[in-house]
Amino acid sequence: MKSSLKIYLYLLIFSALSCSEKSESIIEPTIYTLEILDSLDLTILGDPLIADVKSDGSKFLFYDFASSELIVTNSEGEIQSKFSKTEDTPDAYGFMMEVPGFFGPNQIAVVGMKGIFLYDYEGNLIQKMDHPESLGGAGFMALPGKHTESTKINGNDYLITKSVRSRDSFNGEMKFYNTYKALELINPESESFTEMVPFEVGSMFLNGTGYYESDYAPAFEVKDGRLYVGLGAEQKLHVYSISPKGASLDTTISFSIPGFETLEPKDLSEFSEGTITISGSTPSIRNIHIIDNKILLHYYPGIDPQELKEAELLWEQGKQEEAGELYEKLEAELNQGLLVIDQKSLKLEGIIPLPDNFNKTGFTSANGFLWMEKVANKEQEEDFLRVYKVKILEK
Repeated sequence: MKSSLKIYLYLLIFSALSCSEKSESIIEPTIYTLEILDSLDLTILGDPLIADVKSDGSKFLFYDFASSELIVTNSEGEIQSKFSKTEDTPDAYGFMMEVPGFFGPNQIAVVGMKGIFLYDYEGNLIQKMDHPESLGGAGFMALPGKHTESTKINGNDYLITKSVRSRDSFNGEMKFYNTYKALELINPESESFTEMVPFEVGSMFLNGTGYYESDYAPAFEVKDGRLYVGLGAEQKLHVYSISPKGASLDTTISFSIPGFETLEPKDLSEFSEGTITISGSTPSIRNIHIIDNKILLHYYPGIDPQELKEAELLWEQGKQEEAGELYEKLEAELNQGLLVIDQKSLKLEGIIPLPDNFNKTGFTSANGFLWMEKVANKEQEEDFLRVYKVKILEK
């Protein structure tokens, strides 16, 4: 299967902030090609998403919401193993808090309410680690490809996950924002957790107002000893050096995405302790991928708050079907895309809009390719999930 899509990049203004240096430049439009090289089909009647791909492209990890099964396939989509942990047993992870990911040569990492679990491909428990703090609640958006990350540091395998510590506070207090850390660096060998990536100086999340968890949810990728982080609706990319001690900020890149909505400010008094709010309609950097020395920031520009209120009003009036149709219409009109940044120079190169034949909610990357789900058929239930092998080409 092979097709080609030529896509023009938008004109953007770029600013790079590094220590005492600041530079600005205007990026000229450039042509990129998203080329579908091949595809694989996971034959299944359920509700699966692609979770992760091994770095060499040899194995694929899926999660099926219908059966709660983790599924491992080969590069042809043939199922090699599958398992679920829905029973109340010592090796069950409980409520899933992140999309699972591959770890090490032959393990799968799952973050759940009951801890961090490492399994082999058959579902046998290898290791369980408790969270650094007890949890009162949790929530997350299950986006294809936004999985638990792993990396090697000094020859040892580490996990990088979203931090779920409350630090004796909640998002209705400024203490929460002043002490916030986005990520945990986990060493399974020593079972040590190191929290890292705060709201840096100048962050919009330190302005004295409150935010939902989805407003600052981290997107991150690690490559060549560097950790790349975006925090929700903040139009910045932070680049850190990573070591066993955590992350040290090197550079912050600021950018302005056309059509990217602005979060409506919320008073701290509007938030209640123990309540977690996840919004799928607000702007965010949803994921980060690095292929062929290009940093790709997958962004969702957000629905206009006033238009969203129309859909919410219809829902409150009992007109759920009309509300759903309006929401789908507003969603379809959004210009979602990939912000392209050169990994070496950190120069912003433009935006690739996401075409309509791909599932725009998320995708994964490995071995120099993007792995993107075919958009679902709304008219007829399908007994397979098709995943495209996609290459980004510059002309």
